[in-house]
Amino acid sequence: MDFSWSDEDEVFRTALREFLDTHTPGKPPKGAGPRLAWQKSWHATLVDHGYAGPSWPKAYGGMDLTFGRQVVYQQEVARARVPAHPGTGVQIAAPAIIKYGTDEQRRRFLRPMLRADVVWAQGFSEPEAGSDLPALRTTAVRDGDHYVVTGQKVWSSSADIADMLFTLVRTGDPGSRQDGISYLMIDLHSPGVTVRPLRDLTGGSGFTEIFLDQVRVPVDNRIGGEHQGWTVTRTSLGHERAAGALNQAAMYRRVVTELQTLARARGATADGVVRQRLAAIECKVRIMTLNAMRTISDIIVLGEPGPASSVSRLFNSTFEQELHVLAVDILGVSGVLGRTDPDAVEHGRWTWGFLRTRASTIGAGTAEIQRNTIAERLLGLPAEPVPAPR
Repeated sequence: MDFSWSDEDEVFRTALREFLDTHTPGKPPKGAGPRLAWQKSWHATLVDHGYAGPSWPKAYGGMDLTFGRQVVYQQEVARARVPAHPGTGVQIAAPAIIKYGTDEQRRRFLRPMLRADVVWAQGFSEPEAGSDLPALRTTAVRDGDHYVVTGQKVWSSSADIADMLFTLVRTGDPGSRQDGISYLMIDLHSPGVTVRPLRDLTGGSGFTEIFLDQVRVPVDNRIGGEHQGWTVTRTSLGHERAAGALNQAAMYRRVVTELQTLARARGATADGVVRQRLAAIECKVRIMTLNAMRTISDIIVLGEPGPASSVSRLFNSTFEQELHVLAVDILGVSGVLGRTDPDAVEHGRWTWGFLRTRASTIGAGTAEIQRNTIAERLLGLPAEPVPAPR
């Protein structure tokens, strides 16, 4: 892999950096409503100036950048610390719509999604179907040109601010598992939809549960064929594990540097064991970047991230946890102070990160699921037995 940048790449970097510096959105405002408006405004600005969707086809409002320029793009976006895209549609649903949606669906969904005019949330996991996703029970019964959807989704990020839900429903028999699943887009403002926050370890409500009580959804909102949703889902799940990989690597490059600064400021680098742990984290953040490059390269060459995205997902989730355990250890007794304590170091960011990353090996497919995928699809080991229908 060639890590050098061409003159044209550097010209692109300069132009992008000038744009980001000139159009800086400023610091995030306080309050959930103003913060969401701030995020939406920024992503609308990106689209309107042609700087959104680095990997998306130009026909759908993207930039269709080469691999090298996608790396440059993510490096500069991470450097600028601009607002993240609200919701999870761009990272996860969009690749599935681009590949399996109709022309009409692409026109209807993609540009508003990219501009953040419409915010999207994911509805895959259920109370008894998280890691075993093919066991989902939410049903969609065909009624003319609509489905009537009934069921419950859980651990959905951003559903409290979202307008649309991309979700999986059972259109086949109860025991049909992945052969009876369809992929639907549901308007979260529809009658029969209830969204409730779920409080987590940090004290916040980063996740929600969604109740669907006979919600009528147009058949035109189905992506792919009826009962063919599992094929579409594999694209979504692969991209979820790869989504923002380069941006995440660039962000953690900055975080690791800040952790090193913290360690020096607190005198922790005098401890040889701490220095070893910092060195290990430094090595791993560099590996994270290489893994991200490999994943994005696979998407460009093959059109899909492939099972290797599970390697990146597993590595990144365990890395996040290891980094924050080290940070709290460096803080010592100060590590028990949360974000609301006036004496908390750096406003409690490291302790909050420690609590938040306890879920890193659960979300977007548990660490156990990633290990199974790696074992079966990359190493060729025998597949785990499929549970019997309940």
